[in-house]
Parts: sequence; structure tokens; C-alpha cells
Amino acid sequence: MKKDDKKQQYRVNEQIRVREVRIVGDGVESAVMPTSRALQMAEQRGVDLVEISPNAVPPVCRLIDYSKFIYQQKKKQKEMKAKQTVVNVKEIRFGPQTDDHDYNFKLKHAISFLSDGDKVKAYVFFKGRSILFKEQGEVLLLRFAADLEEYGKVESMPVLEGKRMIMFVAPKKVGNAVVKKPVEAAGEVSDAPVKKAPQQKARKEYTGPKVEGEDFDD
Repeated sequence: MKKDDKKQQYRVNEQIRVREVRIVGDGVESAVMPTSRALQMAEQRGVDLVEISPNAVPPVCRLIDYSKFIYQQKKKQKEMKAKQTVVNVKEIRFGPQTDDHDYNFKLKHAISFLSDGDKVKAYVFFKGRSILFKEQGEVLLLRFAADLEEYGKVESMPVLEGKRMIMFVAPKKVGNAVVKKPVEAAGEVSDAPVKKAPQQKARKEYTGPKVEGEDFDD
């Protein structure tokens, strides 16, 4: 047991000063006994007496290696924290008549968000009489979902809520890992090697006197 544990949460060994305790542990039959006897038992087994339920009557102590016990507690807390991870939601806004340049720019950002494990909330905002183009907005969102198919999955199809038509896309996972692929939206420069045209050889320029009957332009 490390004695320099400044954030010790449990009383251990001689720190336990009650008259009697209930002991539990692997290969140990649960029983109430004097604390002094429990300490002797822990010493014989080469482990620690760790108070895990101080409010019980009598307090419950476990016979276990304290370092191992703390490791197991931290592991459980880490697993619980992983399950409670908050997923960030990134918003992508369109107009019902978004042009291709703006669409591709926003598509690139959506791919980046999904690759980072964030959820995407894509919506078309209808201003004034543009609500007449709600079918066009739905087509745009469905196109957006299709272009993101490799990176995310649609959680909810486009739904009109007031002046907004909303769709949610969650990051696609393989096992526990989020799919991460190179971001290359339409209109962006590809990483593929570009074939260069062969350079023409420079023609030598003759600077001497020109001799009749000879042509140095060839």
C-alpha cells in the first residue's frame, strides 16, 4: 500500500479504529470479528484491510491489496465516464436554393465533424415565401445524406419544424472506432498525383557569325 496517497478515499489497516468489523473478500467467509483480529488475518494473507462501507453497522472491510483495489475503482469510473460521453452536435445551415459551391463547402465541414465523432444537425431555413420551396429543401437534405453515407448514418429523415426542415446524421462507427477517411468534397483538389507535361528542350541559340548555306533554326 502506498502511504503517500494524498487523496485516499478509504481508511486502511491501522486507520480503522472501530472495535469490530465485518470482513468480506475472495475466499473469505463473511463474518463479524474484532478489528485487531481482522488486521492479523490481512497481514497473514499479505493484503490490506480496506474499509469499504464505513456507515454499516459494523463497518464492512474487504481483505484485498489496496493498490489493486484503487486500480479497479478507477477502471470502473473510467468505464462509466466513457458510457456517459456527451456527443457534440454541430449545425449546418442551408437555404432552399443553396448553390453548389456553398453546398460543397458545407459538405466538407460535415465530413470533418463526423470524422471527429460529432453529430451533425443539417437544416434548411425557409425565409418568407421561400417556404414554397420546401420540396426543394427536402431534396437538398436527402442529397446531403447520400453524400455523407460513408461517414455517417441518418438518425432522422428530414422533418419540417416551423421554418426549418431538420435532419440529424450520426457518425458511423466500425466496432468502437469512428470512421475516419480523407476529406475530399466535390470541387476540392484531389490528392492523386498530377501528370506533368514533358518539358521541351531549350533550343540552343547560335551567337557566332552566320555562315551561308547553314540554317541554325533546326
